Amino acid sequence: MTYNLHPIFVHFPIALLLVYSVIKILPFKKWFPKVAWRDLEVLLLFIGVTGAFLGLATGETAEHLIRPNRQLVEMHATFATLSTWLYVVLLIGEVARFVKINDHLNIKNWSLGYSTLDFIEKIFCNKTFSIVIALLALITLSVTGLLGGVITYGITADPFAPLVLSLLGISL
Repeated sequence: MTYNLHPIFVHFPIALLLVYSVIKILPFKKWFPKVAWRDLEVLLLFIGVTGAFLGLATGETAEHLIRPNRQLVEMHATFATLSTWLYVVLLIGEVARFVKINDHLNIKNWSLGYSTLDFIEKIFCNKTFSIVIALLALITLSVTGLLGGVITYGITADPFAPLVLSLLGISL
């Protein structure tokens, strides 16, 4: 017998990535300057992205178990994948920064490797770029959750569902 594990694995990463986005977008660093925000952001992002990939994997199984409206499920999967990869972009920047700072592989001695890491870090960790990507990721994550709620509970579970479904061209 196959079980639908998708609901078990998706909620925790959604919460972590939502909190990450809020911390990234709002000026918490100015409001609470003594908190190690970067460490918290990286931890939330790493665990959230790891969990998001588990959610994507279990979503494939769930899709075959419950068989709801095909168009709705495909749109949900598209937004889930898009939001995961937007968060991966942010994680790549943080990994590049980490590798650059903790140079255990002597990357500074590899001119191409170091310049590549430097380029990735400068672009992906740029404040404006990372805030815009975090905002886009939060929007796609929210739409993913809304569509998941519609799949599970129907169109009446969320007051924004009819509007979002209409904008996406999904008819139930």
